[in-house]
Amino acid sequence: MPCYRCGARQTDPVRGASPWQRGVRHEAQVLICPDCQRLHDLDLDSCGTCGSTALICRLGEVECRSCGAVWLARAADEALACSSVQTPPGLAAEVEAALNRVLGRA
Repeated sequence: MPCYRCGARQTDPVRGASPWQRGVRHEAQVLICPDCQRLHDLDLDSCGTCGSTALICRLGEVECRSCGAVWLARAADEALACSSVQTPPGLAAEVEAALNRVLGRA
């Protein structure tokens, strides 16, 4: 996945942590290259609870890494509403229960 601002592609990292940063923009996960990280206006989504931009997006949910708030991504809701594929009844509840078990949610 390229940098969402400049389109630069990741290269194989040297040993250690990657200098690339993750972010959420328009409720979708994006990567930010080291050069673009220096910009002050990255136009990333922020948490409605605490204002942090330390967000992750996975499986149609957005989670704040600062305060732990979780919400459904609207884009995921719209995609599900427009989908012509019918899911078996109860599947969403089963998936949610499995995610709660794995992620340790109450």
